[in-house]
Amino acid sequence: MPPRRRGASGFRGVRVRPSGRFTAEIRAGGFRLTLGTYNTPEEAARAYDAAAWRFRRPGHDMNFPDVESLEEAEFLAPPPCLVDDEDRRRHRQVQRRIAIAERDEQLMRQWRAQSPDAFFANLRAQRRSNRRHRRAVAAFELENPNTTWTENDPRWDDIWTETTSDDE
Repeated sequence: MPPRRRGASGFRGVRVRPSGRFTAEIRAGGFRLTLGTYNTPEEAARAYDAAAWRFRRPGHDMNFPDVESLEEAEFLAPPPCLVDDEDRRRHRQVQRRIAIAERDEQLMRQWRAQSPDAFFANLRAQRRSNRRHRRAVAAFELENPNTTWTENDPRWDDIWTETTSDDE
């Protein structure tokens, strides 16, 4: 029987996670046992070797054949990364933010579905108002080319109100 292929990590029993971390797992008795998640493929391979020693696997199943005993393999294997309360708190916080954003999107879809005319009417009214304001500014500048008013000067609002009342 040909030897088993080694994965993308280059070690037996080590998989690369989408996050870029490495998971060690071993098959035993028809089950796949996850041994933990590690930062480097070497750490995950050491954890695999310690488990392989515990299951009394032959030496050619090991990633590091220079290890000579179970005690040495367990000494070299790092402890798995543990999830602490801070990690859980951060995860819950992120999940809450995602849930709020999804709920907002859902409510906006419902609102648009129930009143599309109101949504687009409001949008048209804003555009019309901006267009009238720009026309009033342009008309005033044509009549008074030497004006020192800035674009955001509140006096434009008075002229805009006069112009719109004349148009209607």
